[in-house]
Amino acid sequence: MDGTLVDSEKLWDVALQELAAVYGGTLSDDARKAIIGTSMAVSMRIVHDDLGQPERDPQASADWINARILELFRDGLRWRPGALALLRAVRAAGIPTALVTSSTRPLVEVALDTLGRDSFDAVVCGDEVDAAKPHPEPYLTAARLLGVPIARCVAIEDSPTGVASALAAGAAVLAVPAEVPLPPTDGVHQLESLTAADLELLAALLGERPA
Repeated sequence: MDGTLVDSEKLWDVALQELAAVYGGTLSDDARKAIIGTSMAVSMRIVHDDLGQPERDPQASADWINARILELFRDGLRWRPGALALLRAVRAAGIPTALVTSSTRPLVEVALDTLGRDSFDAVVCGDEVDAAKPHPEPYLTAARLLGVPIARCVAIEDSPTGVASALAAGAAVLAVPAEVPLPPTDGVHQLESLTAADLELLAALLGERPA
């Protein structure tokens, strides 16, 4: 979701830097990049360590971030280039579709006001799995909910954490970097933007693998 479908990473930048300021510090660029695609628990540990305050309560920080990001999400989310057109094409073709995100359910519920509640047959949130990305569980859960073998799924991701999760699950992976560059990776097709993606490309990614 964040950075792949909607340009929400900039809103996370705002919330995270505000939290750092509340704690009397500034979040480093390296820490911010390390946070992208991770679960809230991991993100808060990175923030606390970066600020030199590892003793802080991760849950208290997460609650602060969740409240602030909800405010920012409600002000509106902008689609990433090409994302809406591709999602509409996938849905028009009747292809089963799942949203797999590290964001929590309350945030996702707000984001669905922009994304469309009928845009997905299943939604897997970061607080609804035992192991978050980069563990394969989120994508394996999505495939199970869709009733589709994971080997017949294409995962579209923007972060190293998300790519690792999808690869570990066994999905075909289309990577579209947003906030951080992605190194070339075996088994991962990479595009600069989803404006260059279409149904033919998704079919080709699956055609390269065994049925």
